[in-house]
Amino acid sequence: MTEKLYEYSEEFLEYLLDVRGYSETSIVTYGIALRQMMNVSHFYEEDGVSILDITPFRFEIVKNNKKTIVKKLSAIRSFMKYLEDLCQLPVKLIGDESIKVPQSLPKPIEERYISEVLSKANLEEKVLISMLYGLGLRISELSLLKLEDIKGEWIQIQGKGNKVRELPLLPELQKLIRVYTKEKNPKTYLFEKGNAPMNTAQLRYILTKIFKEAGLKVTPHQLRHSFATHLLNNGARISDVSELLGHETMATTQVYTKLGSVKKMQEYMQAHPLASK
Repeated sequence: MTEKLYEYSEEFLEYLLDVRGYSETSIVTYGIALRQMMNVSHFYEEDGVSILDITPFRFEIVKNNKKTIVKKLSAIRSFMKYLEDLCQLPVKLIGDESIKVPQSLPKPIEERYISEVLSKANLEEKVLISMLYGLGLRISELSLLKLEDIKGEWIQIQGKGNKVRELPLLPELQKLIRVYTKEKNPKTYLFEKGNAPMNTAQLRYILTKIFKEAGLKVTPHQLRHSFATHLLNNGARISDVSELLGHETMATTQVYTKLGSVKKMQEYMQAHPLASK
């Protein structure tokens, strides 16, 4: 079956060059994408239907930039249309659904690195890191957090669009906040400088400085993403994580499940005994 697909791909490239008038550069680009796809994908027949599963190919190109991925998938879709329209060979394509990961989505920080930095941080730094990572807060939400919003085992967060959400406070975080407020004695806001709340730039500076000393480049947004990713990786329900993050829809949160699936597939491809054969 695979040899048959290679033959059709060569005919397709000739068709693009001779009939459609594609440039030689485009032909080379299409050829590379098709060969890469066929080298790792599964082409088989089931109940009289030809099936091409490009899932392994999708995981192989996941680290390519978005523009490259789009071009490669476009080449494959054009090839599928050629098979169906001109070769009268309808092929069911599996693994073609989009995996959309926003370019701004930062890589989660490993738990061990966060623990290591926390062990060396001073009291203010510990509270800052723990609030961002332990609650998944946005840096702007933390900047304007008032003491009156911290109510025992719960904390009230004023989120985007003035939407309020209540988050549970971990026992260790409750204890840390009590120690911090007793020592620092803030008046209105959790983080203050003078009589005003610390702005996002001031909080970001404290955070990046402590992680930089550990040899890591970390942003507040990364800690929020780490919060969500680590919860989902440990079995939390996506609906609960979505609510904790203050997302308007679960579609925004689903990007983390896509990232988790990619990681699981990569681990599977490396770990399974047949993967090395």
